[in-house]
Parts: sequence; structure tokens; C-alpha cells
Amino acid sequence: MKILLFGKNGQVGWELQRSLALLGEVVALDFDSVGSLSGDFSRPGQLQATVRSVSPDVIVNAAAHTAVDKAESEPALARTINAEAPGVLAREAAASSAWLVHYSTDYIFDGSGDQPRAEGSPTGPLNVYGQTKLEGEELIRTSGCSHLIFRTSWVYGARGSNFAKTMLRLAAERDRLTVIDDQIGAPTGADLLADLTALSLRQATRDPGLSGIYHAAAAGQTSWHGYACHVIAQARSAGMPIKVSDDAIVAVGTDAFPTPARRPLNSRLDTRKLQRSFGVTLPPWQAGVDRMLNELLAKA
Repeated sequence: MKILLFGKNGQVGWELQRSLALLGEVVALDFDSVGSLSGDFSRPGQLQATVRSVSPDVIVNAAAHTAVDKAESEPALARTINAEAPGVLAREAAASSAWLVHYSTDYIFDGSGDQPRAEGSPTGPLNVYGQTKLEGEELIRTSGCSHLIFRTSWVYGARGSNFAKTMLRLAAERDRLTVIDDQIGAPTGADLLADLTALSLRQATRDPGLSGIYHAAAAGQTSWHGYACHVIAQARSAGMPIKVSDDAIVAVGTDAFPTPARRPLNSRLDTRKLQRSFGVTLPPWQAGVDRMLNELLAKA
């Protein structure tokens, strides 16, 4: 199996280089890749030549415009990267009978209610990022290509910046922290998404009926406040110097931190379709976060 991976240096893309290597040859590119193969999603026209040159059996797209607030001020660029470029990949996949793997987001929903959203739930993005990701989904779906679209939420990785690292830094510096508690979701590791991708691809390439959209997130739910408290408690128990006390981690509403882009309050995703279709059991979000923290603390 020959796999063309875009976005190799992102959190998910980095982990995919490991997991996909078990399935076959991986040609991995990023926005700034040099040479004759372009991975620059701001220039979708160049992607067609890249796909045709590599002639892959599977295209995996881990590239995206993920700066949610910045997307509000540059909607055209966000649309080019999140919708037009995946659309080009989808058309090329359809023309060559290749599979396309793509990652989407809980931000395609409006965040209302308190129940997990299923794949067929009504959409209603609140911001440019969510809207352009939804447009990308539609272009893939209507292209006719065989595809796996994984909608996920609250992605983190040990590599690069993330919420947990920010909380650990602030907890070591400050006497008091304020963290949002009315946004609910499931922190999901980039390594978990990469492993799910490899497992799903192995099955889907043998069974075309598995083509479709799947919700992929760790099990359970928490708020950003709950997430922060868990991270800080684990770090404290591991002996990391923590300045803030437990009762000084203050829960606040979303309105305490105004941002250019509105965030959904309910980021819960119903993952039963994924588990049923591919025979997987998703681990609790705490397990992945603890593994990441162990890795971070070991390097400290």
C-alpha cells in the first residue's frame, strides 16, 4: 500500500508517520516541503500534480487551518485550506480509485444541548473555522471517492504546544488560575487518532462499505476546568513544583474570555458508530492525558 500523507509536522500528522508506516510506504509532506512535490494547501492547484506524481493507494490529509480566531479575519485563506484543497484531493482520489482520509471537528455543530452528537445530527457551525471544515466534508462526500472522515475534538499531542502544557506552566508561576467550565468535551490524543486511522484503514480498504463519516474521540467528558484540575493534580503528585493551590483554580464561564470566534459549549461526540464498525473500544480521556504527562514530566 502506498500512502500520501499531508500535514506531516502537525500534531496528528507527526503521529501518523509512525502508525501508517505499518501499512506500507508513506510519502509524507508538509506546507513547506521542498522539491517537486507540493504540500502547500494555500495553493490547491499544486496538489493535483503531487497526487498524480505519487499515485497513492491512500491519501491522508492531516493538514488544516486550525487557528480558530485567526480564521475570522482571514476567511478566504481558511476556506482555501479547509475546503478547496481537500476538495482537490477528493476529486483526485475519485479519479484514481484511491481512498481519502480526512479529519474534521466538533465545531461543525452549534454546541447546543447536553447530549453527544451523532454523525447524522444537524450541523450549524458558529465560526469560520467550523463552516470551512463543514464545506470540506461536503466536497469530499459529493466527490464520490471512498473516504474516512474522522470528526474529533480537543486534540492534543506531546509534541508542540497544547492546553496541558500551558496549564502546567501557569500553575508553576501563578497563585490563581481561572479556567472555563461551561464548554464540555473529551480531550483526544493525536496518538489515539493516528492508531485509529491505521486500524480503520486496514479494514476499510478491504471493505468499501465502511466508507463514510465517523466520530472519533476519547471516552468520557470534562470541562476545560476539569481538564486543568486533572493535569495539575497529576503533576503535583509526580513532584512537579506547583504554585497554585487546588482551591485557587477558579471555574468561570465562556463569557469571561471573549474571543473573535464563538466556541461551541457542547463538544460531546457519539462514537458508537466507530466502535461498532471497526470493533474498537475507546479509552477514557484521562488515560491518554496521563500518558502524555508522564512523557512530559520524564523530560522535565
